[in-house]
Amino acid sequence: MTDGPSVASVMADFINEAGVPYVFGYPGTSNIEFMEGARQRGVETVLARREPTAAFMAEGLSMATGGLGVCLSTLGPGSTALVNGVAAAQLDRVPMLAISGQIGTAKEPFFTHQVVEHERLFAPISKWAGRVDAGSTATIMRKALRLATAERPGAVHLTTNADVAKATTTTDDEVVLPPMEAAAVAGQVHRRPGTADPTASLREARRPVIVAGIAAVRAGATPELVRLAEEEGIPVVVAPMAKGVFPENHPMFAGVIDMACNQVIWDFLADADLVLAVGFDPVELIKPWEIDTPVVHVDAVANTDQIYRADVEVVGAIPALLDWLREEAASGPAWSEADLAPHRARLTDEYYRGRVDGRLNPTDVVDAVRAALPREAIVTTDVGSHKLLVGQGWTTYEPRTSLMSNGLSSMGFGLPAAIGAQLAVPGAPVAAIIGDGGFAMVQGELQLASSLGLGIVVVVLVDGSLNRIELKQQALGYPSTATRIEESDLVRLAEAMGCDGERTDDLATLEKALEGSAGRDRPLVIEAHIDPAQYLSQF
Repeated sequence: MTDGPSVASVMADFINEAGVPYVFGYPGTSNIEFMEGARQRGVETVLARREPTAAFMAEGLSMATGGLGVCLSTLGPGSTALVNGVAAAQLDRVPMLAISGQIGTAKEPFFTHQVVEHERLFAPISKWAGRVDAGSTATIMRKALRLATAERPGAVHLTTNADVAKATTTTDDEVVLPPMEAAAVAGQVHRRPGTADPTASLREARRPVIVAGIAAVRAGATPELVRLAEEEGIPVVVAPMAKGVFPENHPMFAGVIDMACNQVIWDFLADADLVLAVGFDPVELIKPWEIDTPVVHVDAVANTDQIYRADVEVVGAIPALLDWLREEAASGPAWSEADLAPHRARLTDEYYRGRVDGRLNPTDVVDAVRAALPREAIVTTDVGSHKLLVGQGWTTYEPRTSLMSNGLSSMGFGLPAAIGAQLAVPGAPVAAIIGDGGFAMVQGELQLASSLGLGIVVVVLVDGSLNRIELKQQALGYPSTATRIEESDLVRLAEAMGCDGERTDDLATLEKALEGSAGRDRPLVIEAHIDPAQYLSQF
């Protein structure tokens, strides 16, 4: 055993080896050494305006690329502020490494100023809350990265004491990442005695439906999913964070579960005689799974959640499993496009229900932004009534181009996630569709987006309300309490932060403001005053 490089430099080596281009955070004394190590290796540290938004930027980068998101904070209030973003990554199933500095090891047992026990703070909201040590830095980093990226992926938090970060390592362990390629073999079938095997179930089904989720995105299962749907004639419903795993312009696309029009989707699933749950993660469910339709669970992990009952589980590499089911079932199309047409028509009618003629409706905004951007554009959305409409109505053609927090479902996600996505995929047009409540939480990040020269389009739906909660108050006959938001001049705000600003309350002006959205070199903020009446009809 010999003295080696510094702990911070070994950590930076692992981050670089993992292909991480950016670290997002708010620095402090205890992470200076790590940031310098990252800089020397070409990994840029992006100064977010707040620690939670730093984590959301890391989430946006990871969601857009499938890679690891990394964020950092200092000790004390920096670490406690990071909590919401770490919890979001954990429940959104996003691989994230969060690093927080800490006071020197000699003082930590007795000193109280800004000292928080990170392991106790982050353990409930992460896959692992660990601590970096000079004698095992490489091993700890391998464990952290493997845990963050292993099924199901999520957040790992590491604490780095100030004296440890600049200490020399005392191990000869190499900077080598563990293998992380998915298996190409099918896997195992588990079923309750007396039930049919999954291929027989699929052959016998006359109205099967696929529900595809985020694990199918992680597995890159789109080609296999499309082949199964086309050859066996099976409609595909997708989960919100899996939008694009099945092209939404495909004639067998059947909608998004638990977004707007959710009753239409649940009625459709209840009428099916078999549900293939392909990589579906119940963390996205807003409404309980109450239908009696038999379920075949197809995933990389077993049905440990038990949110739905599945008498048959097929566990392994999702793409290989889908090909195996298709080849073995081979029963011919169960549904035709004509069979599916009534459901698709009902879904469309329900989506536009409640529009007010002559006003700017929420669905008008979604449609206008979608029409203004090319099919490869990335959209992020915040949390609120508008998210449910974007989730159902934004036509998504490819995976990882429609990004939302639907596990933790945290407000404040949309704008920082758009920044992370734009940095990760610089050639793609990026738009963020945000409510005025969520925007108020993170509007300071506009200045960062401007300083980075990011041409993101930020559309703020202004109705002066925390609409989801206000609607519930109204349903109970209560007055609007703590759910009204004061009007702000977002155009002047945008201009003060180095962005362009536009204001609209009608569709024609919105469409004009969106002209030339692609190819911008600074953010555009559109203050879109909407009529919220459509929300009442929808929800």
